[in-house]
Amino acid sequence: MKLSQLLFAEFLGTAFLLAVVVGSGIMGEHLASSNAAIALLANSLATGAGLVAIILTFGPVSGAHLNPVVSALFASRGELAWKLVPAYTLAQAAGAVMGVWVTHAMFAMPILEVAAKPRPGLALMWSEFVATVGLLLLTHRATRSQPQATPYAVGLYIVAAYWFTSSTSFANPAVTLARGLTDSFTGIRPQDIPGFLVAQALAMLVVVICIVFAARHSVKSDTAEA
Repeated sequence: MKLSQLLFAEFLGTAFLLAVVVGSGIMGEHLASSNAAIALLANSLATGAGLVAIILTFGPVSGAHLNPVVSALFASRGELAWKLVPAYTLAQAAGAVMGVWVTHAMFAMPILEVAAKPRPGLALMWSEFVATVGLLLLTHRATRSQPQATPYAVGLYIVAAYWFTSSTSFANPAVTLARGLTDSFTGIRPQDIPGFLVAQALAMLVVVICIVFAARHSVKSDTAEA
């Protein structure tokens, strides 16, 4: 598979993901008549279902990471060259922004916006750390033990994480940046984005270190037994 095909799959898949996230948030808020619980329910169910479909579609092409921290996870396992992680990240970020713009056009909103929705505080940063650790660990174990079930596991986890985390589980740096460009239900004001990104990066670092340590410990155990 050519690199251009891999990157285009990540671009397109992430664009569709943001269309689902932002579009369902706009539609849910509109139809729920300001009932935030109903809007969040619609947003979470649509996002989970969309993720399953997107991963099933683009997984055979690029792995359907759709997320820089997931790309780093696969790189730490030796399944993606580290030198490709920046390219994957750029494709995912560009796709995420494009997905927001396409969605704004569908709902007759200004294409260029800056989010005003506040999501401040250490509690939400901690929430993002927990949500991202959970996503990465689930992805790591599911792809190893039941790869055919991974799309469904990821989709269901995100539906649940919308509700059990105070941040509604962004768990994705590309998604976080792009959601700063929509002044809608799913937006996040720019000054709150750095805290989310730091939390997600720390979560990635912790999980990658744990995976590398576990792999080395396993090799040492096998060598000792031999």
